[in-house]
Amino acid sequence: MTDLALGVRRQAWGIRACGVVIGAVLVALAAQVAVPLPGTPVPMTLQPMAVLLVGGLLGPRLGTLSMILYLAVGAAGLPVFTPTVPLVGFARLFGPTGGYLLAYPVAAWAVGAVVAEKSSVGRVACGVLAGLVLIHLGGLAQLAILTGNLSAAARFGTWPFLLGDLLKLALLVPVLTQLTPTIRARL
Repeated sequence: MTDLALGVRRQAWGIRACGVVIGAVLVALAAQVAVPLPGTPVPMTLQPMAVLLVGGLLGPRLGTLSMILYLAVGAAGLPVFTPTVPLVGFARLFGPTGGYLLAYPVAAWAVGAVVAEKSSVGRVACGVLAGLVLIHLGGLAQLAILTGNLSAAARFGTWPFLLGDLLKLALLVPVLTQLTPTIRARL
């Protein structure tokens, strides 16, 4: 009986570890889809959408671990961050996109905590919205520090992205509503 229980635990541990790594890889791939916007040092990327997807599918603990792994790999210098920003490695966390990056583990945790295995569309929408708000707050805080002006920070890092974020929300809610029960049941 003990061997069976330990075998199941080992298998579940391996699946969880793979989920954490796959989540970090997904965000790294999403970072490569970047569109520079005129007038702002922050490019439009698919990263926030991937972060929210990973958090919702893996749950708060594994989603957060996945984003910490992503940040650690990027801080170590691997090319996982958006290529349009000239800073490399650890320096990226102190640049114009650093606040967004540092908010990813918090956003993944929030989405994972709000989105339960069997969540309604409304609950999933609230989780995704909370994650988006947290990512924007992190980005806004970093840009406010760098610019010294909250209004300029919002002009550079929030206003140009609102329409795209509404689209991300509209795409993520049905996906998370459908996939979360299946994925979390296997973790």
